[in-house]
Amino acid sequence: MFELGLICPQDCVESVSDALDALDALSVSVEDADAQTDAEQALFGEPGMPPPKAGWQRSRVLALFTTDALAQEAATLLMAQDFFAGCKILGVHAVPEQDWVRLTQSQFAPVEITPEFWIVPTWHEPPAQAKTIIRLDPGLAFGTGTHPTTRMCLRWIARHPSQTPLWGRVLDYGCGSGILAIAAAKFGASDVDAVDIDNAAVESTVLNARANHVTVNAGLPDQVQGLYQTVLANILATPLRLLAPLLCARVAPGGSLVLAGILERQADELKAAYSPYATLEVSDAEDGWILMTAAL
Repeated sequence: MFELGLICPQDCVESVSDALDALDALSVSVEDADAQTDAEQALFGEPGMPPPKAGWQRSRVLALFTTDALAQEAATLLMAQDFFAGCKILGVHAVPEQDWVRLTQSQFAPVEITPEFWIVPTWHEPPAQAKTIIRLDPGLAFGTGTHPTTRMCLRWIARHPSQTPLWGRVLDYGCGSGILAIAAAKFGASDVDAVDIDNAAVESTVLNARANHVTVNAGLPDQVQGLYQTVLANILATPLRLLAPLLCARVAPGGSLVLAGILERQADELKAAYSPYATLEVSDAEDGWILMTAAL
């Protein structure tokens, strides 16, 4: 592997990054060239959303290529472009070979949801105290149990016994990796639908459900039909506001609505958006995020 390094002003970062992608870079990353100095800048954005700017005032752009020749050619072609004015080539250097699979795996350990319920990557042994586990490998779809919003949803599921009417039909709207749907199935749901607008998420859910020996009906949102005893949606506040009438219309009388992906400061706006259909309450909080639920 060979890494091409560049310094770019903020207004050139997007064009340079797009060009590097077109030149077959394996990956392109952007960081603050003035990090750890008095000139360092903070870019603040909504968690889970794209940053408000493409880069910093002085951005270091790093592109990874399979060969030195490809990296050098990319540098030469970039320097000939009008949009490259104000940019600078730092150089090309070889990246030491590493066991990237092992390096990635080392970053993910078993995640405790409750003392008896754990999310365990396939390369780890389950903890001795774990009675219920979900085997899940990090993939392209969101939802590995490490984010507070996912943990809160999983805690809510684990704390509701299967003897209640709660676990009849369950809908996981915006399923990502399918982790919430799988948890609902493991805790007693008789019929679980998991939907997402991303085909990669649907595929990930199918594979993860199969690996965990549970049945989940995964597909696109247009497959949703009928009413559900529980509707789960771990997305973000803006889409949750827009989805208020749709999600509430899918909850059966006496059923539960469980929403996550909401910051503490967004509680009142979510309550207002759902007030024509349901009374939302904050049921859990962790690291600035909240879980909101309603009984319909």
